[in-house]
Amino acid sequence: MQRAPLRQDARVIGLVGMAHGVSHFYHLILAAVFPWLKPAFGLTYAELGLLMTVFFVISGVGQVLAGFVVDRVGATRVLIGGLALLATAALVLAGARGYPMLMIGSLIAGLGNSVFHPADYTLLNQRVSKARLAHGFSVHGISGNLGWAAAPLFLGGVAAASSWRTAVLASSAIPVIMLLLIFFNRAYLAADPVAPKAAGAAREGNFAFLRLPTVWMCFGFFFLSSIALGGIQSFASTSLVALYQVSLASATTAYTAYMLASAGGMAAGGFIAARALSHDRTIMIAFALAAGLALLLALAVVPGWMVVPLMGAVGLASGVAGPSRDLLIRSAAPANATGRVFGVVYSGLDSGLAVGPLLFGALMDAHHPSWVFICIGLFQALSIITAVGINGSKRAPVLQKA
Repeated sequence: MQRAPLRQDARVIGLVGMAHGVSHFYHLILAAVFPWLKPAFGLTYAELGLLMTVFFVISGVGQVLAGFVVDRVGATRVLIGGLALLATAALVLAGARGYPMLMIGSLIAGLGNSVFHPADYTLLNQRVSKARLAHGFSVHGISGNLGWAAAPLFLGGVAAASSWRTAVLASSAIPVIMLLLIFFNRAYLAADPVAPKAAGAAREGNFAFLRLPTVWMCFGFFFLSSIALGGIQSFASTSLVALYQVSLASATTAYTAYMLASAGGMAAGGFIAARALSHDRTIMIAFALAAGLALLLALAVVPGWMVVPLMGAVGLASGVAGPSRDLLIRSAAPANATGRVFGVVYSGLDSGLAVGPLLFGALMDAHHPSWVFICIGLFQALSIITAVGINGSKRAPVLQKA
């Protein structure tokens, strides 16, 4: 691909990054209003966690399928469909009168969320110059963290000032605005034509990448690390209130500090990854530090005012590992099955985020808030093993075209 003008690359990176931020915002559209949903519907923490699990199970399964659709019909069309589903989900959730409607809304949101990783990474690979692709991946990751950080501030702030229904309803405007931005910039996101299948091609060619061990090692890394992330997103704030007797506002601030620091760590991690010779070593050091800090929070031996800086430190360490992680995965995955590979690998993220809320919700129902942070540290430590395994695997071969 010819090197495109800087302005064109920047616009593509910006549009894809903003869409990714919307996706991550919607990861927390329910979790951010848990304090209001629980008394409103008389739900247990496990029932709240199940809503998150449904979201991420649907998203994980849908992400694998979306990868095939992206490769066939193009990334932009699939991305537009996902944004429309997110807006629809917000309308359903805002009007919910019982737990079944909350579950349906969560299901629709999960289906909408499923398209973003295969569509985003395909657009970046097709529409951004190779020399600027690393910057595109960096912005993509940072924008996702900013979406996670914005959700509790926006939804929690509106819910506190008005109601949780108003907050969720207001959030439906966000994907609609993103759809308008894509429409007015559609020429920049026009995907390359999808090559037709060769006559008589073997059907198994579509699935040959599933035989590569590195693909499943990458899946495992995302699965384990995102279980820890699921605990932070869903119940870290509630756990901090129970452990340190801080206010919910302070606990929410600590979560926001985690996400903002994680975004900063990801920016710094890009410079580290550009110079590092061993990406798995960077991941090992960063995740070991994050796990140790999570265990320190679990012990509740520090004063309450330390909660915010400690959560920020956990986020910073986790963020530093992000670019090294993406470079490991990019070097391990085949280059000519973009949508399919990214769909499967990143479904590990959704799978872990599906398991996490159930596990941590059960711990909170059993009145073990300290175990939330113990398990966060444990799964971060386990993910180090898979990172080392990815680096130890041979570079994936280019798959034969189906």
